[in-house]
Order: sequence, then structure tokens, then C-alpha cells
Amino acid sequence: MELEKRSRAHVARLLLDQRQIAVLDGQAHNARVLWNLLHEYFTFRQGRLASLKDCDQAIRAARKEIDWLKALPAQAAQAVLKTYQQAWKNFFNPDHPAERPTFKSRFGSRMAVDVPQGRDLNITRINRRWGAVTIPKLGQIRFRWAKDLPGVTKGGGAGKITGARLVKETTGWHIVFRTQTLHAPPTPHQGPQTAIDRGITVPLALATGEKIRHRKQWLTGGEQQRLLRLQRQAARQKRAAKPGQPTSKHLKTTYGQIARLRAKAKRRIIDWQHQTTAKLADQFSVIVLEDLNVKNMMASASGTIEAPGRNVAQKRGLNRAIAGQAWGRTAEFLTYKAIDKGGKVVFIPAPGTSQECHACHTITEGSRESQSRFVCKNRACGWIGNADVNAARTQMYRYNNAAGQAVTGRGGPAPLRPVKRQATHGGTTPTASQGAAA
Repeated sequence: MELEKRSRAHVARLLLDQRQIAVLDGQAHNARVLWNLLHEYFTFRQGRLASLKDCDQAIRAARKEIDWLKALPAQAAQAVLKTYQQAWKNFFNPDHPAERPTFKSRFGSRMAVDVPQGRDLNITRINRRWGAVTIPKLGQIRFRWAKDLPGVTKGGGAGKITGARLVKETTGWHIVFRTQTLHAPPTPHQGPQTAIDRGITVPLALATGEKIRHRKQWLTGGEQQRLLRLQRQAARQKRAAKPGQPTSKHLKTTYGQIARLRAKAKRRIIDWQHQTTAKLADQFSVIVLEDLNVKNMMASASGTIEAPGRNVAQKRGLNRAIAGQAWGRTAEFLTYKAIDKGGKVVFIPAPGTSQECHACHTITEGSRESQSRFVCKNRACGWIGNADVNAARTQMYRYNNAAGQAVTGRGGPAPLRPVKRQATHGGTTPTASQGAAA
């Protein structure tokens, strides 16, 4: 049986001293400046776009003449060029939602350095808690051992480390190992099918009627009080600063403490998402989700000076709630975990699923009474229940009645059957072939 390759990433925290942190900070800034130089050279060179060969020769010449560029390892410099080239490919790819490459700012970009060759890492395990990895210009560095790595320990299975990326997070520098493992093709999943509605009051509502919730706050009571105290302290320090002066060290320290608390909450959210999606992928063979455009859903309601928006504060709060649930990340986790288990995730068009009654398949104005309550206004039906469960069952019905033309992954929308609409006064309007109309 031919084995298939799976590419995954594993993040581990690095144990660095102040000198090593300063070296990596310098390399990350050099990589950012190199990106900016490449962008300027690529887009403004003699009125035409430069070729990949021209950019490679320019980097090699610059490393001989510019001292600070020598501090960046040669392979890391070449990785910047490959990443820049891939950014343009993604931009011109109509199926890839990528923006046009542009200059990277000093404070708005992520600090990172690539180690593209896995054979140069020389990973070893020191003890139960720590491992060691070789980083260019730094030597052997310890990292927090959290799981077995392929090709390094027996528990990691067959495979290898193809490379790594050093990334600076709020809590310090981390290494992201790029792993490639070999697995037998998964057998088709024999479990049941379900649909999942992603919401705010109920994070995940299944067509089976099950509601999966998480705790309301990801920080403990003491951590929330500390976060509030730090936010007030930062506000006082900001008011005390003189206009035009750079940010004080005390304010930067306070901002760092706030960021670390928020990073702790994010880690807990991601851990819950990983565990929950793994259980769902184990249980169900087909998982139906709405193809949500979260970016458009979180658009600001401020409007313009000529046409100011309405309920701006309420919309801002809704946007924060949507961002906190991280619907896109949930779908991403579900997709690859389901494929690994022999199942699949199917995306269907989203409009109308929260307004349509799953029992009579009609859309009647006013049926969605609240965020959590659905009462079908069709006199012939009158179904009453949770609005999120109703939406999930509607998605399941649409998938089963799409003649097998629903698509797996981010493909085109699946054609759906007509949806009957009910008038508010109880009489029925003529059937409209509007499928997913809201």
C-alpha cells in the first residue's frame, strides 16, 4: 500500500538569553528590510518588473557590500525571496484570497526568520521536558518538548522535519517545525452525518440537537481583574505622556503585560477548538457548514460623514463577539481533521439558513424571534425550538437535497431547491425560486 504524506506544523517555545534574543530580533528586522528592498527593486526597476534571477543576483551582491545584511543567514535571505515570490503567485491566483504584496512596517509586521533546511536543525531530545535544536549563528538552543517529532523519536512515526520558522510571539520566540509524516490512506468514515451552525450564544449547534458550549470567559476571575487594572494603568500612563514624545518604557511594559494575558486567553481558545473539532471528526463522516464570509460580516457600521451608520456601538460589540469565536479557525481545524479520519467537510451557501424553518421549509417573517429562539409563523407548522439547532437542521436538509452537487472545501456554491415564503398575515405567497434567499 502506498503511503501518503501529511504536512503539519508543531510550535515549541525557545529558551533564550538576552543576547540570543537580541540576535534573533536583529535577524528578523533584517529580513523585513530585505523584503522591502526586494519589493522596491522588483516593482520599480527601470520601469519593469524584475525577474527572480535578477532579485537573486541583487541579494548576493548586497550581502557582499552591506554589513548588516550579512547578519541574516544566507538561507534565511533566500527564504525571504521565495516567500516574496509566492506572495505574488497567491495574489494572481483567483482562487487564493491574497492581497497585493506591499512594504512591511517596523511595528505592524510579524517578526520571523526562516530555517528552510531541516537537515541543518540537528534536533535532539535532552530529557522529558526539553529538546535542543541548532539555529544558524546561535548554535544549540533548548526548546520546550511537548510532543514526539517524526524522524527524531520513535513516537513521532515515519517522516521527517523539512524545515522550521522562528517566530516572535507575545510570550517570546518560538520555533515552528514543518513536519512531514507518512500514513496509510484513511478508510472511508462510516459514522453518521451532521450539520453544525456556528454562533455566538451557542458556539456550535449540531443538527442532532446537541449544543457544544465553552466557558464564557477564557481568563479566570483574578486574571480578568488584573487585565482591567493593567488597562486602567495604561490609560493613565498614556494621558500623562507628553504630546510628540515616544512611548515610555513603563507604558511599553504595561502593554506587554496586557498582551501576555490576551495571548493566554487565545491559547485556551485554540486548545478548546482543537479538542472539540477532533471529537467531531472522530464521530461524524460528513460535516456540513455554512460558507460564511466572516470578513464581510465584521464590516464596520460607522458609515460616512454624509451617511453615518446606525447602531454603531452594537455592531462593534457584535464584531468583537464574532472575532472571539474564530469561526474560520474552527472550520479550518474541522476540515483537515475530518480528511485525516476519512470523512469530509462540506460548505453550503449561507443565506437564509437562519430564517428558514427546517420542519416545513418555509421562510416567514418574524420566525426568528431572538438570538436563541425560533418560532415558525407558518400556521400549518408552528415549530418551536432553538434557533441555532433549526439552522443546523436546515443546512443538513439543503445538503441532502442538493442532488450530490454540494462541494467539499471552498468551491462554488451548490444549487439548491426552491424555498417557499410565507406572508406575515398568514397567507402564502406564490412559490419563488430563490433557493438561498434571505
